[in-house]
Amino acid sequence: MFVSTILILISLLFVLFIQTFSDNLLFYRSPSQIKAGNIPDGYIFRVGGVVLENSIVRYEETTKIDFIITDFSNDLNITYTGILPDLFREGQGVVMRGKINNEGIFVAEEVLAKHDETYMPPELTDSLQINESEIERTSKSIR
Repeated sequence: MFVSTILILISLLFVLFIQTFSDNLLFYRSPSQIKAGNIPDGYIFRVGGVVLENSIVRYEETTKIDFIITDFSNDLNITYTGILPDLFREGQGVVMRGKINNEGIFVAEEVLAKHDETYMPPELTDSLQINESEIERTSKSIR
């Protein structure tokens, strides 16, 4: 009886652990993947791309900002309210966490900018299919 109770408790703890882990797992998507697939309402995930030139719109007397990211195949409109990282600028790679609203705009909860002129997360580089010359071109603005 004692061994059965212990096995049931361990199984219950394992199921709770797996459920908690899967709830906290955030999947990464590119703008092309978002345009191609159906994203469930309220689904929180990460999206990354390069901030398009001349796409940043700042609002007076607020921390709200709108901009567009691209993976060089498709674009995605982003809105964010908060303080942006110091390295955030046009032509730079960014990764954001958030969800798609009813208008198809990604509402970011967190924005992360790459930390130096040549770094880009491997999953972002793979999904963007960027070659070395494109990385050089987009990093010119901070040199």
